[in-house]
Amino acid sequence: MTEGYFIDQAILPEFDAKQMRTPKVAEIVAREIRNRILKGDLKEGDSLPPESQLLKTFSISRPTLREAFRILETEQLISVMQGSRTGAKIHEPKIEAAARYAGYVLRANDTTIADIYDARLAIEPYIVKELAQKRPKTTAEKLKPIVDQLFELNEEDKQSEVVIGLAEFHRLIVELGGNKTLYLLVQLLHDIVKQHQLQHLAQRSISADEQRKRSRTGIRSFYRLIKLIGEGKADDAERHWRKHVETTNKVWISDPTILVPINDSY
Repeated sequence: MTEGYFIDQAILPEFDAKQMRTPKVAEIVAREIRNRILKGDLKEGDSLPPESQLLKTFSISRPTLREAFRILETEQLISVMQGSRTGAKIHEPKIEAAARYAGYVLRANDTTIADIYDARLAIEPYIVKELAQKRPKTTAEKLKPIVDQLFELNEEDKQSEVVIGLAEFHRLIVELGGNKTLYLLVQLLHDIVKQHQLQHLAQRSISADEQRKRSRTGIRSFYRLIKLIGEGKADDAERHWRKHVETTNKVWISDPTILVPINDSY
């Protein structure tokens, strides 16, 4: 037997070259431009060369180039202004575009808001423990001003702004944790959580005093978390935040069958 891998054809599906799809020229052009954007060669606000120059560079027809542009416009990586003397404008990938589509996917799969909050419960206590173990000096510096502002907004009875600030605090915790993958996931869920909490707040039938009292309790919990992280008490911080998230989840989920909201505003 010769060296190398022996492939038993009996365990592989029959290969059919006809099933392979050859990319269109427009897709290849779009891929080349997309890769340059992702690598940072083309940055936010840059302009592509004029159409005539791109036709010559890629040796393609005008319809092919415009098809490539349509692909990139759909991905929100470029914008083409009719009548502009400059080329198409470059846009770096935006989390808003991914979040909007993620919201559609979640809604299409009948995802409930309770499912979203369970995901947050799975992520945040872990991140909090990691933060406390690392004890970065900048953590308290970045978190405390937000909590101070939340306290002031709550005392001024600006509850809609308080709700937005609460969601922002949860997002910032994960951002400070430094895990880019988990942060992306939380960003995808951030707008859904914020929308739900604003809708839930509008439907509540409790007094302003009671709402301020509830928010005040949550804000005190935030201060407690910052203290535990600063002291490096990782296990205590994790337990505290798990209990906090479990408690707040019960407050915000009045009906576990409610589906995630859809945001068509951006």
